[in-house]
Amino acid sequence: MHLEVITPDKTLYEGEAISVKFPGTKGKFETLNNHAAIISSLEKGTLSVKTEEGIQDFEINGGIVEVLNNKIIVLA
Repeated sequence: MHLEVITPDKTLYEGEAISVKFPGTKGKFETLNNHAAIISSLEKGTLSVKTEEGIQDFEINGGIVEVLNNKIIVLA
């Protein structure tokens, strides 16, 4: 999956991901390859990105995520 994590100041991450864990406002959730299309709000917490190189964590203060056709865009 292609992932972009964007803040008002800069792009925190752009690249391929195996899975992504999100701090959703209704609870934590994870997306994998070929996930159904969703748009969800995020709360303050840890965004965890699993790649071939390992796991990267990003602390966010909330935002929105869109998952569509193996592309994930996070506005944090």
